[in-house]
Amino acid sequence: MPRLSIPQMPFAKVYPLLVQKAERKGRSKDEVDQVIFWLTGYDAEGLQAQLEAGATYEQFFAAAPQLNPNRSLITGKICGVDVTAIENPVEQNARYLDKLVDELARGRAMEMILRA
Repeated sequence: MPRLSIPQMPFAKVYPLLVQKAERKGRSKDEVDQVIFWLTGYDAEGLQAQLEAGATYEQFFAAAPQLNPNRSLITGKICGVDVTAIENPVEQNARYLDKLVDELARGRAMEMILRA
């Protein structure tokens, strides 16, 4: 089976994995949702609608109500790749989300994760 590019990955298939990653480290689904809301501007209903629609990462980020302008403050590496060096905006936003969930799973305070 060919590997899908990040923009073509169904977000609904990745979302439970993000939640599992956080829950394995004692964090909650609500905290993962809070991170998603901060990054994308979605609310609970909007997120649920995207999950039910089977949106790809590309569709998910294209329909986001308001991508947070402070997302550029997210730095570091995810899967060995510097998030600030990624040129494709959909892939970069997906990696930003991965980075935020990683920080959550590592026990970082929510205020720090959300760059507050």
